[in-house]
Amino acid sequence: MMSDETDADARRAVVAKRVDFGDPDLTEIRDLAAAAGYTVVGELSQSRTEDAAFMFGEGKVSELRDLVIARDAGFVIIDNDVGPYQTFNIGSELPDGVEVVDRFTLILEIFGQRANTRKAQLQVELAELRYELPRAEAKASLAKRDERPGFMGLGEYDESVERDIKRQISEIRDELASIAEKEESRREKRRESGFDLVALAGYTNAGKSTLMRQLAAELDVDENADRHPDLVTTAESEDMLFTTLGTTTRRAAMERRDVLLTDTVGFVSDLPHWLVESFRSTLDSVYRADLVLLVVDASESVEAMREKLVTSHETLYERNEAPILTVFNKIDRLAPGELADKRAALSGLAPDPVAVSARTGAGIAELRDRVEAELPPWERERLVLPLSDDAMSLVSWIYDNGHVEEETYAEDQVTVAFEARPTVVAKARSKAGDLAAVESA
Repeated sequence: MMSDETDADARRAVVAKRVDFGDPDLTEIRDLAAAAGYTVVGELSQSRTEDAAFMFGEGKVSELRDLVIARDAGFVIIDNDVGPYQTFNIGSELPDGVEVVDRFTLILEIFGQRANTRKAQLQVELAELRYELPRAEAKASLAKRDERPGFMGLGEYDESVERDIKRQISEIRDELASIAEKEESRREKRRESGFDLVALAGYTNAGKSTLMRQLAAELDVDENADRHPDLVTTAESEDMLFTTLGTTTRRAAMERRDVLLTDTVGFVSDLPHWLVESFRSTLDSVYRADLVLLVVDASESVEAMREKLVTSHETLYERNEAPILTVFNKIDRLAPGELADKRAALSGLAPDPVAVSARTGAGIAELRDRVEAELPPWERERLVLPLSDDAMSLVSWIYDNGHVEEETYAEDQVTVAFEARPTVVAKARSKAGDLAAVESA
């Protein structure tokens, strides 16, 4: 958000949206504008087929100009994918100095404000370059066709710009790939240490960060190599879009299993492929988890919930192999009987959801139980160890990395029965074998 009221007032904006049919919903674009620090002072919408030159009909663009003047707005934020020529044409009809911002430019602006780590900054740069590339190509096409540099006010074309954008995209991809390798190495080390990895997924403002605060123990885990662990705070729970851009990982408070819970950037509707692809490495925390909690805002309409569930499944099942547990959040906002109706209506997409209120804590205990039940099964093992200091160290290690069900002592041996991840069981067996070898030597 802007630092003070004066700055916010200086970013007065009119939001606008066109749909092919039906009633345009400007709720999300208002929220996005507020998240970027704009003050929305007016709204305009239209239901009609797209105009190739202006996106809206010419008469509606005239209304937009009058509204901008009446509300003293300096920005027009359009909740559509506006082409470069349409942007120019709309801007030409507005007062001098009024900037036209489309939906994806606005989202990139928000991402840029939230990018506090090297990885997040790279992803924002990648998205910006991918956004700019087709515009650079459009300038090339116009310049070659019309032989007039700067045609339609798009600026003088220089073919080196296109090459430079492609070079920068390649370099950023390489650096993100290197970061991804380090993160995968961290994930595997955590699994080897007995941790299960659970990821929170879902649309922005579904309540993921608030839910994380309910589930998390008092331990931060550093996900950002360039930040001190003390600065990696618990995911915030402000009612603001994109509060969480980078990943935030915390140890979850579970009864039996050691779980690391990761929150990441929320999904947003109608994102183009190039924008989703730019943040693919952030979604690796979801794709490579042992369990995904898909958080859905249960206070929304069945139609909105269904649409978001379908889109989320398309995104998650593209590369994800982990089981998905759907969480209906914000049940404190539902009327009596409404939850049951929504469960029934959405049973095909969410056959057995857990219903919670991250704000009040209702249903959290059941969610913890379901998380432990849905995680990959542990192996059971029973080891008989020669009684020694090294054996007691191994027993302590098993307590730290698994769940001990029995610990008994005889005169010269200790027996420990436990369950743990397969990797932990294998390590325990190996260490027990080493102890036996030393004893018999």
